[in-house]
Order: sequence, then C-alpha cells, then structure tokens
Amino acid sequence: MIFICIGITLIYVMLIMGFSLGFDRIKTFELGQMKPTTRFSLIIPFRNEEKMLPALLASIATLNYPKDYFEIIFVDDDSEDRSVHLIHSILTIPESTPMDFRVIENIITSHSPKKDAISLAISQAKYDWIVTTDADCVLPKYWLDSFDEFIQKQQPDFIVAPITYAKCQGFLQNFQLLDVLSLQGATIGGFGIKKPFLCNGANMAYKKELFKMLNGFQGNSEIASGDDVFLLEKATEQNASKVHYLKCQDAIVYTSALNSWADLIQQRVRWAAKSSVYKNYFGRLVGLIVFSQNVLLVGLVLLFLTGVVKPQPLLYMFIIKLGVDFLLIYKAAHFFNQKSHLKHYFLSSLCYPLFGIHVVLLAVFKDFRWKDRTYKK
Repeated sequence: MIFICIGITLIYVMLIMGFSLGFDRIKTFELGQMKPTTRFSLIIPFRNEEKMLPALLASIATLNYPKDYFEIIFVDDDSEDRSVHLIHSILTIPESTPMDFRVIENIITSHSPKKDAISLAISQAKYDWIVTTDADCVLPKYWLDSFDEFIQKQQPDFIVAPITYAKCQGFLQNFQLLDVLSLQGATIGGFGIKKPFLCNGANMAYKKELFKMLNGFQGNSEIASGDDVFLLEKATEQNASKVHYLKCQDAIVYTSALNSWADLIQQRVRWAAKSSVYKNYFGRLVGLIVFSQNVLLVGLVLLFLTGVVKPQPLLYMFIIKLGVDFLLIYKAAHFFNQKSHLKHYFLSSLCYPLFGIHVVLLAVFKDFRWKDRTYKK
C-alpha cells in the first residue's frame, strides 16, 4: 500500500515539476511596433448569448488592428434571443471605417454544432489566417497585433494563446480561476517540454490551408466538444515544429466564471467527456496521473476516518501535492497578473480532489447539457 502511494505521488510530482520547468522555457513574447501584414478571418459561433455579447462587441470595437485587415464571421447556432439583433445594432454604428462583419446561420451536419459552425465559417472566410474565440469573451486591444507580430517573427501554422477568467469574486469563482490557471500552466508547460496537449478554442489561430489539409474536424465530428484539442492533435501530428504557444500578455482573452456549482460541473463534464478519445497518449497519461493522485488523496482520507491508516501518510501526501501544485499555479498567476487570488488556494486545494473525481465519474457514466441541448454518451 505504502509503495503504491509513494509511486503515484512521485510520478505526479515529476509531471507537475516538468510542467513548471516547461512553463519557464516558453519565453514571454513582447509586442513591438511592426507594421501589420497578416489578414485575419475572426470566427465567433454563438447561441443565445444576448447577455454576454455586448462586452465582446465593445472589445471588438476597440481593437487596435486596421479594420480593413480583418473580417468577423458570426455563426448563429439557432439562437432564440436577441443575439443577432445586438450584433447588427452595435457593429453597424456609423464610423469612418465600417466594420467588416456578417452573421450566417449554422448548418448542423454532425453531433457537434460548434464544429459545424466553425467549418461553415472557414468555408466562407476571405483570409488565410483563421482566429477563433467565443461569444462570452472580452478581447484585448492589441490581440490581433500580437498574433500578427508572432506570425511575422516565428512563421507558425498553428497558434495557441492564453485565456483566463476576469473579475472573480467569492469562493466559487476563485475556485474556477485557480483551476483554469492550473490548466493554463499545464498548457504552457506542455509546450515547454515539447508535449503540447491542451489549448482553448476561445483564443486560437491557424492557417486556413492547414485546416483543409487536416480535413478539418473529420474523425471527431461526432464528439460534441473538442473543436480545439482535436485540431491541435492533428496539427501537432502533421508538423509539431509549426505549432506554437503565444505567451504574450497583450494576447490574453478574458471570459467570465460561472455562477453555480451545477453549471460548473456541467462545463467540466463536457471538457472531460472528450478525453477518452484523445489520440494524444501524453494527454491521456496526464489525465490518468492527475485522477490517480486525486483518488489516492480521497482514499487516504476515507481510510483515516475508518481508522485503517494513521494521519501521517495523508498529511505528507497532501503537503507534497499542495507544494508542487502551488509552484505551477503561482507561475501562471504571475503571468496573468492574478496573484491576489492565490489567497483562495488552500481551501480550493482541499476541495479539488473530490471535485475532480466527481467530474470524471460523471463524464464516464452520465450525459451532459450544453447550450440547452443534451448530449448522450
């Protein structure tokens, strides 16, 4: 028993320490004063986002990038609210340089409406570089400038960029923030050790030619989510040297944390549901190691409560995990300028193992809801 505990914990420590070292290997990209040369097609799928769209549209209006160098394709996924009206009313305000945008209706051909939306938009895109984000996001002023300069300097085919939560208040939202910071830390760390396995479609860019070469989402179009990770897997398999992480503070996209545990669990179940079909074996291994460590901690708690084991093994394991996790999350919090939220770290660490196990079990055995739709296992 003790050797199993030591073995799992040692592997977990090596994994997280590897991510921490990899995090530092990805150098922060500083935005300069280069003349824009890249033209972008920005794709934004949406469904019933009336409440969130105004913030996104306001941030689009303040983008620094030349307006004649990008287009925006909004894809309406059968919205039943005033989302479409909001887009037209806000973005058609008379300006000296009109915004190049259009709203198209999604055509659902698979079990993944979002993948259908992106594929449809790409088929109508005018420009060679595709950038994707979500309707509940806020874009930084120099967002496209960051992509452009990175493209000019690094010549990538596929770019993963940072995302975090903004304006988090209370324990629930800060719990989510620390979870996302850990995911961003692992994402950047994975790139740093040349094992990219995570990304987020709310802040991602790639060549249209690459998307077509990879046959888009073919092969995973029946899986509801994963428009980001599965494409990353394909791009990495095609040419890993052309897949880069843009570690730039001017490229950070912000979104909002959820307001209820029920919504959070549904979101995380959706994220976890796709992991069973990952082709990236490193990603599956990471998930297994993290899950095993959480099971170990919860198991030791139960064994302690029933008097089977003494408290020392549980205390040692928890302190080790607490310390190694904090190192990675601290690095991410420092990059995102969110260190003030680390005051919630200890309590979040107590809750996370049970939360993580609960999410994985639901992802394996339960259906989930997303955008008012139910998706079957």
